[in-house]
Amino acid sequence: MRLALLLIIIGLVIFGPQLWTRRVFAQYNGPRPDYPGTGGELARHLLDRFDMNHIKVEMTELGDHYDPESRAVRLTRDKFSGKSLTALTVAAHEVGHAIQDHTGYQPLTERARLVRIAQGAEKVGALVMMGIPIATALAKTPTAGMLVMLAGMATMGISTLVHFFTLPVEWDASFRRALPVLQQGNYLSAEDMRGARRILTAAALTYLAASLGSLLNLWRWIGFLRR
Repeated sequence: MRLALLLIIIGLVIFGPQLWTRRVFAQYNGPRPDYPGTGGELARHLLDRFDMNHIKVEMTELGDHYDPESRAVRLTRDKFSGKSLTALTVAAHEVGHAIQDHTGYQPLTERARLVRIAQGAEKVGALVMMGIPIATALAKTPTAGMLVMLAGMATMGISTLVHFFTLPVEWDASFRRALPVLQQGNYLSAEDMRGARRILTAAALTYLAASLGSLLNLWRWIGFLRR
């Protein structure tokens, strides 16, 4: 009974924010003919306003994001071409990341570096974990397998670190960059500003859930090691 309750709580913590975010995004995704431009047009306008003409605005199928290496704000089709509160808010958020990059916001640079390390570490970690049975058989002792597993755990820990490092970077892009820009520029009404805050809060919770999920996965492997 306790195990079932624990699994339910874990499921709510990890998947609840994702479901709520989808609901909030859908709630504010209706077309707004009263808006003067699309999410892509707002992104272009804000970039030009802050003297970031060199940063491109592109459509993507890989999810909304800012690419610091290519210097590009990329939006999915519904955000790039849509006239909705969700489209404008997400566009402003990604421009927030561009502003971070433009002003030399160090945590963004560190996160990008950690992401590159984590991508390589995850591949190495997977190979290391697959090598545990082989190492144990060759050495004919469980100690070798344990050492290999610890090496794999170390690489997985980098991924967990990236998730926790991502949250403050996303929070800064949303609430210290995007929202003040939208408010000070009078791009949205007071009611729409409240909706924009809900959208950004919901998105931030998904990053928190991802961090907790990554930590849970690491804790699960640590528990396995202690057996």
